[in-house]
Amino acid sequence: METLPRKQKPAAHEVTDPNKYGRKLPTSARQKQSQIKTQLNLELEMLSQDTLKHFKLFRNPFMDDVREPKDVFLSPDAQFILAAMRDVARNQGILAVIGDSGAGKTVLRKVLMDELRKEGDIAVISPHIFDKSRITAASLCDSIIADISSENPKRALEAKARQVERLLRMASQGGRRHVLIIEEAHDLSVPTLKYLKRFWEMEDGFNRLLGIILIGQTELKERLDERRNYEMRELIRRCIQVELDPLSQHLKDYLSFKFKRVGGDISNILEEKAVEAIGKKLMRHDKHNGAYSIAHPLVVNGLIAKAMNMASQLGDATVSAELIREA
Repeated sequence: METLPRKQKPAAHEVTDPNKYGRKLPTSARQKQSQIKTQLNLELEMLSQDTLKHFKLFRNPFMDDVREPKDVFLSPDAQFILAAMRDVARNQGILAVIGDSGAGKTVLRKVLMDELRKEGDIAVISPHIFDKSRITAASLCDSIIADISSENPKRALEAKARQVERLLRMASQGGRRHVLIIEEAHDLSVPTLKYLKRFWEMEDGFNRLLGIILIGQTELKERLDERRNYEMRELIRRCIQVELDPLSQHLKDYLSFKFKRVGGDISNILEEKAVEAIGKKLMRHDKHNGAYSIAHPLVVNGLIAKAMNMASQLGDATVSAELIREA
């Protein structure tokens, strides 16, 4: 039986072609390989220079492609969520935006921030602590004080809280409102999440002084489940939760938009049946959730880029449904 040279033996986590070394993998190994391959499809593959020339594209439509608001494809679902974010920023509510990695949460945040910057009457406060699990009530106070004034934060937590309320009230009376936006909010600790209600309760008469937008992956939905974290019920009952849906019903519109932004035409790149094949390939099934789609922008981008590279290498004029299934 043929054996692999020691230096060429793949690591356990790597994906290999079953026929690459002249032998067929057993069924269990092929299933495991398929699972790993599915996970790797989440990573964005670079379009080669030859692929760009092959499809007559002057720029990669999937890499560093969002540089201004007009580069953003907004599905009806994304438009609704963006409107909810605007409303919270303007009327000082509490909102949790939830979605898988690559679903487009950060892009929506950038669109909102660009709009607020142009309008000028609402300022964004964003804590710059990379490890969100280390955010505390005190560090939130420090972030707010640093973003809205030149004052040094007080030392004691109560003094910081009074300082924050005073500064926000002064800003509000001067016609300037504020919204606190925290990304990777699924990493926030339960005590910190509970404290957010205290920040939101700061007011000047009938006017709330601070809107709050939490942006996080699906773990945030679990954090904001009252059955799991009953001690957070006061925040949970006041927090609107919205979840970014996959692009399942809007794949063709999304890809048409992407290719058009770089001078391409979807009909010259993808066969009609290829779009349907994308939707099918990105369906998943499990005993808890049943059938569900993972057709989020990052996943779709990675799949299409891989299929386009394959088509270029094979000399195919367009990406077929068969290539999508093989990618």
